[in-house]
Amino acid sequence: MDWSAVTAEDLVAALREVDWSTPPRPVPEFFSRFTVPRSYSKWTSRLKCNLYYYRTNYFILIMFILGLGFLWKPVAILAAFMTGFSIAFLNDSFAVTFNEKVTRTVRQFSPHLAAKMRPPITPVIRGRPSSKRSIHICGRPRWLFVLLFSAVSCMLWLTSCSLLTVLWALLIALLTTVLHASFRTPNLKARLNTFREEFRAVWRNYSEL
Repeated sequence: MDWSAVTAEDLVAALREVDWSTPPRPVPEFFSRFTVPRSYSKWTSRLKCNLYYYRTNYFILIMFILGLGFLWKPVAILAAFMTGFSIAFLNDSFAVTFNEKVTRTVRQFSPHLAAKMRPPITPVIRGRPSSKRSIHICGRPRWLFVLLFSAVSCMLWLTSCSLLTVLWALLIALLTTVLHASFRTPNLKARLNTFREEFRAVWRNYSEL
């Protein structure tokens, strides 16, 4: 796949819809080989490829750096996790998996309550859904949980008085991620992985080529 033809919007859409439940790549592979990109096009192509292929590793790396920044502030750590959850709910796979696990757990104690947590049925016209299936969590629209977790995290940030600290920690985490993705040479496994059907299904311009 020619990563130079993939736009930032396509990459964001792919990261939003792809399955994040896969385990992270091995640490020796993550830090195996680094080279300087030869041109700007090579750099952007490598950056997009690594961000997609090592997405789980980068997420863990960012959470680890944020955790180190708030090692002595439990409230700030809780705020970071709440912020992470609010961002993770934007991913379709995570939201659906979270909803299924919560519903399955509630069903063991109250089947009647679990039945109420089911998402509404999408109307079907001529054998096809009338619109794109919206994601629901515990029977409520996903955006409601995103707003709720975001509001709680904001209150926790203000309570812990660590907003400046999180900005520095987040800046360091993002800079570390960009540097690694820029200098980590994509291996053959990463290149072959981009041809999987999961990415082609969410690449909006694929059918137009």
